Amino acid sequence: MAHGGAGEASFRDLPVGRLLTQLAAVLPDHEALVYSDRGLRWTFAQLEAEARLIARGLIASGVQRGDRVAVWATNVPEWIVLQFALAKIGAILVTVNTSLRAREIEYLLRQSESTTLFTIAGVRGVDYLAEFRDSGARVDRLFFIGDVPAEALAEAGAVPYESLRTMAATVADAQLDRLESAVGTDDVINMQYTSGTTGFPKGVMLSSRNIVNNGFWIGEGLGYTPADRLCLCVPLFHCFGCVLGVLAAYTHGACLCVVEAFDPLQVLKTVDREQCTALYGVPTMFLAELEHPEFSSFDTSSLRTGIMAGALCPEPLMRRVIDQMKMRELTIVYGLTETSPGLTQTPRTADLVERTQTVGRVMPETDVRIVNPATGEDVPVGADGELWARGYAVMKGYYKMPEATAAAITPDGWLRSGDQASIDQQGRIRITGRIKDIIIRGGENIAPKEVEDVLRTHPAIADASVYAVKSEFFGEEVAAALRLHPGVSIEPDAVQAFCRERLARFKVPRFIRIVEAFPLTASGKVQKFRLRESHESIL
Repeated sequence: MAHGGAGEASFRDLPVGRLLTQLAAVLPDHEALVYSDRGLRWTFAQLEAEARLIARGLIASGVQRGDRVAVWATNVPEWIVLQFALAKIGAILVTVNTSLRAREIEYLLRQSESTTLFTIAGVRGVDYLAEFRDSGARVDRLFFIGDVPAEALAEAGAVPYESLRTMAATVADAQLDRLESAVGTDDVINMQYTSGTTGFPKGVMLSSRNIVNNGFWIGEGLGYTPADRLCLCVPLFHCFGCVLGVLAAYTHGACLCVVEAFDPLQVLKTVDREQCTALYGVPTMFLAELEHPEFSSFDTSSLRTGIMAGALCPEPLMRRVIDQMKMRELTIVYGLTETSPGLTQTPRTADLVERTQTVGRVMPETDVRIVNPATGEDVPVGADGELWARGYAVMKGYYKMPEATAAAITPDGWLRSGDQASIDQQGRIRITGRIKDIIIRGGENIAPKEVEDVLRTHPAIADASVYAVKSEFFGEEVAAALRLHPGVSIEPDAVQAFCRERLARFKVPRFIRIVEAFPLTASGKVQKFRLRESHESIL
């Protein structure tokens, strides 16, 4: 349903598929989706027509309500079309990190029980069809987005995405309308895989109530109206892209100007050409844009607002973004995939201290507590504890992992974030550490155990312990301490090459140390904080 908000058209409390239907009715001729580098410009009416056509093709291909459908692609236009087309028939979009390799895609497709996979040729030298074949994974339907020889498609058992247009002719609009009207706001509509302390990624189940409303409140915080144009260069497979990007913009009728894969020059060109008013990124992205040798040749004065997330913004960088990119209303957002994702946001008018030393204040319709994790009792104002959250944004649970869900969400609905935080008298929240071992590198969550499991398969390595070290560029980097089998040796670059064949590139340890023994607790548990301290003392 429509609500009066920051703009002339704002929407919340409705299914993802219906959001686009409403936009097409209210703003039919307003630009909705722009890929300036390929000359694609769709209005909301055109995007709705495209999503309906592909939805009918999906129905004809056998995709049903509740099916999990994985999308393994960069920010191509088809990604956004599928986000709405799948939602219209009640199928569940399973987002896939573009860096995954064969063993990781096999786990994701198997654990999610995905019936269908959409993919592209690949990125950065990784051939997705080859990785899929090597994985041994099985799906009922494999669709390929883009141009590839017919022999390669046949060998992989794939069919072209474009074939959905032909298939659509066999499905009447009325059949799609019946399916779309049956989709509820609380139905699971999106699944995202997030690394956990067990090392096994967990499928976070999110509903339209979760993600449409989170997008709405983020858009309110940014002051979005249909006059805004967001340069979207963060990955759609993250909540940062498909919720804080697509749904924050579209719940307010704003236009998306999409960059297919992050490239600082392409971002600057898009902002200049399209006169974008908003831009997103992690700190390293903003730094790459500012330090591009051609930065001064582009006009970024149209920029007003945006989001920096994934790591705290250093004050010198924040000053440069405000002064040189003119983003005076830049906001900081903190959250988790499990909270759809936004939990806190700095006001557009916040001072530098709040924007660089805190993650802002809790967003509307969400409650937070700072809790002593040992007792479950609230800690005093200003004291450190675990951040707990409750409200509409909390996930429905982890797919087929009831024990993990019960461990994450209390019986009365509080989500344990695993992050150590404090809150001051003004309600500003600081993230002060992590209770879990998760490494966050440039906004990507990495489970140490997953990397350790791969390292232990190397014939020279007896044991491995993976931990985070501080990085000015990425926030944190992955480091590994290795115990080798007696009488063998191995070079760090050989270890990294071994990992690159088996892990997404962002999980590959940047630093390798060979040790005689690990520092242990009395109970025999590795003291990763001591590994980190000794590592940083010699950097």
